Amino acid sequence: MREWIAFWNILVKDMRAYYLKPPNISWGLIFPLAWTGMFFVKSGGEVSSVMSLLPGVVTLSILFGTTSMLAVTVTFEKRNRSFERLLLAPISLELLMLAKTSGAIAFGVANAFVPIVMGAFLADLSGVAWPSVVPAVVLIAVASAFLGLFIAVSVSEVFEAQTFSNFFRFPMIFLCGLFFPIEKLPTFLKPLSYMLPLTYGADILHGAFSGSSVLPPVADFGLLLLFCLLLFIVSLKNVRTRWIL
Repeated sequence: MREWIAFWNILVKDMRAYYLKPPNISWGLIFPLAWTGMFFVKSGGEVSSVMSLLPGVVTLSILFGTTSMLAVTVTFEKRNRSFERLLLAPISLELLMLAKTSGAIAFGVANAFVPIVMGAFLADLSGVAWPSVVPAVVLIAVASAFLGLFIAVSVSEVFEAQTFSNFFRFPMIFLCGLFFPIEKLPTFLKPLSYMLPLTYGADILHGAFSGSSVLPPVADFGLLLLFCLLLFIVSLKNVRTRWIL
């Protein structure tokens, strides 16, 4: 019980200190709005185009919002030694890092529904498989948060975190099937696409919105969960070796 009280207090502290600040709230709204508006204007507002673009825009909103916030906040706390004080809390390292990532996960999920709300004004979303969309959005946010955590514990400065984030994020835009089908990629790039967690999240959303998924949903969800677990384990190992020992 004491560990969960500490978990809740860390989460509330991060929400107040970072995620609920007016600049971050406005940025969290403007960023997905800008992405969505840009692609929807390019599509001409056609219903079929909106349905095919929504999965990519939703995924990008989660990826950029989550990784940007978490990579900066965790690196900033380590730089200012406030993270070291958290290690004194009566909580395991695993639960501590889950508490540090939960705010970013919630931020990413909130970002995801900005383009969905916009899309609802342009297309009929009644045929969308929401039972697949909601858990997929949560898992994409979890995977993105753990990717941000991995980036944060691999660098020392905030500017390094942003640079390292782009090393992962921008290739994903082109390799994960967000806007370009994986089948149309060069043969030597296809194996790399299936090594990226967002490939499976985007595939679930494509299937839910337009019925154009490549893999069965069970396989997509299973592999996405596996990537979440691997990223979290690697991040914990880096925290122990780089920040504690």
